[in-house]
Amino acid sequence: MTTFTIATFNVQNLIGPDREYYHFEKYSSAEHAWKQDWLADQLTRMNPDIVGFQEIFEPEPLQQVIAMADARGDQSNAAGQPGAAPGRKAIHRKERYDSYGETALAFAPNIADSGPGERRPGVAILSRFGFADQPQSIQLLDPPVDVPFHHLGGGDAGSYQIRRLTRPILKARIPVGDHVVTVFNAHLKSRLGEFVRPHGARFSPEIDLLNYDPAGRAMGALRSGLRRMSEAWVLRRLVLDELALDRPVIVMGDLNDDDRSATHEIICGERPLPDYSWMRRPNPHGPDDRYTKAESDQIREAIDRVRLQAAAQLFMRQSLRDMVYTASFAGVYQALDAILLSRHFDPDRVDRIGEMIHFGAYNDHITDGADPQSPAARIVSDHGQVMAHIRLR
Repeated sequence: MTTFTIATFNVQNLIGPDREYYHFEKYSSAEHAWKQDWLADQLTRMNPDIVGFQEIFEPEPLQQVIAMADARGDQSNAAGQPGAAPGRKAIHRKERYDSYGETALAFAPNIADSGPGERRPGVAILSRFGFADQPQSIQLLDPPVDVPFHHLGGGDAGSYQIRRLTRPILKARIPVGDHVVTVFNAHLKSRLGEFVRPHGARFSPEIDLLNYDPAGRAMGALRSGLRRMSEAWVLRRLVLDELALDRPVIVMGDLNDDDRSATHEIICGERPLPDYSWMRRPNPHGPDDRYTKAESDQIREAIDRVRLQAAAQLFMRQSLRDMVYTASFAGVYQALDAILLSRHFDPDRVDRIGEMIHFGAYNDHITDGADPQSPAARIVSDHGQVMAHIRLR
């Protein structure tokens, strides 16, 4: 019986020292060393078999973090042997830290990445099990995604189109035990407003807060929401392609929305109703022309077969507690980072290939974003990490 762990880790702008990633934003050598130290410590503490990283500008600083984590893990193993001085060990799962060594690291750069001050981050997946085939990066959409709208009375009312994603989705098929699991790592559009800069202007007028434009700010939030949910649909389409082949699927990453949002509903799929036999058919011949009980069961199966479940919700159902948050701003604590599981891991199904046995949230470092000291959080991360422990049958 194989047990493995999978985690998602937004590292918040990992790049080398003295490299300007956004305008006037860069790490000094000391800040960079401090950040790498914290990231390596957190990775050693978690000790995940598979981890998805977000906000990676370049793979080299991440490789250095992994090497640092391995060195600390080896020291912890030596210190934790019988008769040795007490040492810190990876928690929740096992006493030994497993070195990543030469295990596989896949990095998906952002196609919008540019020069100093105009950098755009990508994502990465680290796997102790390697990859079953070459990981795939999805960002440029060909053909583009068109979202048509219609007047309530019918007819064309325009459409919304995206040609590329804000950040790449990284897809990897990973061999675990006797199975191959398809893993998606995603970092969807943030909820920060998206504002249009007029031609020739130095900045978008909506970001000038001394000339506050509430309607313009609301339009920015609308653009951001449309983009994020469109990206969620692209991710959903990729998930459905895998589920159509009956492949186990795990989605992880910074989805920039909580598990009650429309973003999550798009990715996970709708929740089936307990019964559809009370509903009329789409083209009824009379008031009592409704679905039969057998048809109701067929509908429920069609919906449930392609649903994903949030690992955090499974954990809260098991533990009767709701303490999972991964980000905070202005006093609002939310879970923006998620691990989503296909029904191959549903504990209620007899045909499952495995089930989650523990879920951990590493969020002790999260502070209120309204705190004057919160900008210092960039040296660590403004996101907590979550990790699922899955036991295969």
